[in-house]
Amino acid sequence: MISRKNASISKFIIHKVGNKFNDTKNAFSDNIVDFDEASYDLMLPFLLRPFGSLVQSYRFNHHADISLNEINSYATQLFNDEEAFIDISKHIVTHLFEQSTSANIKTGDVLVVMFEGIEYQDMTTNAIGIFKIESKVNFFQTYLENNSYDVLVQKGISSKKVDKGCLILNQSDTEGHVILSVDNNSYDAQYWINQFLNIKYADDANNHTQQYIELCKEFSTEVLKTSYGAQEQNTFLAKTIDFFKENEVVNVERFKEDIFEGEKQIRQFEDYKKEYEGEQNLVIRNQFDVAERVVTKEKKKIKTDIKLDTNIQIKLDIDAPDASAEYLERGYDGEKKMHYYKVFFNEED
Repeated sequence: MISRKNASISKFIIHKVGNKFNDTKNAFSDNIVDFDEASYDLMLPFLLRPFGSLVQSYRFNHHADISLNEINSYATQLFNDEEAFIDISKHIVTHLFEQSTSANIKTGDVLVVMFEGIEYQDMTTNAIGIFKIESKVNFFQTYLENNSYDVLVQKGISSKKVDKGCLILNQSDTEGHVILSVDNNSYDAQYWINQFLNIKYADDANNHTQQYIELCKEFSTEVLKTSYGAQEQNTFLAKTIDFFKENEVVNVERFKEDIFEGEKQIRQFEDYKKEYEGEQNLVIRNQFDVAERVVTKEKKKIKTDIKLDTNIQIKLDIDAPDASAEYLERGYDGEKKMHYYKVFFNEED
């Protein structure tokens, strides 16, 4: 999560990246862009807006040595020698081109940008932005000819959102440069994150909190909903969010004791956790600090509606985890041969 209120663009260049599988070539610029005021005022927020709400950050990855990561190497060179900006920006595009391992990967414009005045965690730093624009939109252009206005259709970049982008901050911790990344075209996620950037989530509270909440969401869908129904699923999710809100540190053993009432569900959760870790190739810590911003963001994503095949929906309040168990009763009517929910209340709003 960054602030762009004092940010500025110091260098900006546009290249085009092709795809070796469909015989399209790269095209390089030899000079940086000289913005007019209107273009600059539109471009700056367009590029930085996606990073303002990001919570999780990444770090560079490499199987042998981080210094061998290509983008890490190029970023380090740029931070140390901005005079090499144009040449290194071309190397970045060439590296992106080499990762086009499928004919489905789109060609597009590549923007390489040097930013100043990026605020991140109460510090101000410079940063390198790499953006790939894959999708162009149609727009109408009016023009005057022979004393009459006419119209034609042109293609251009939409100012609403970037397709893919990363921000490499000139700020490091024990894992290396802090990196933020966005990808609004998920059809080739491996191409951008793993192959081009070769990055992994930072080993911090944000990532630990995200991983555990994702585990709980998957468990609620694949085990609780399947075995016990939507009410049990939603109650579990509400209790999970409440537990994270009430505790600064999550201890997995305490979590299981507080959330589950019986040994059977505890064993189901433990078995699923082992299976999940194996499938995702990760190890979830048994104790970690809670990242409040991640909890807030994930809470907004959780849907607690019970949708019935009789065109009726029951919406549960995620901030009241005990209400479902106390005021909602599930049963089976043998005469109608249908399940039912009984809702207790005092007044209607």
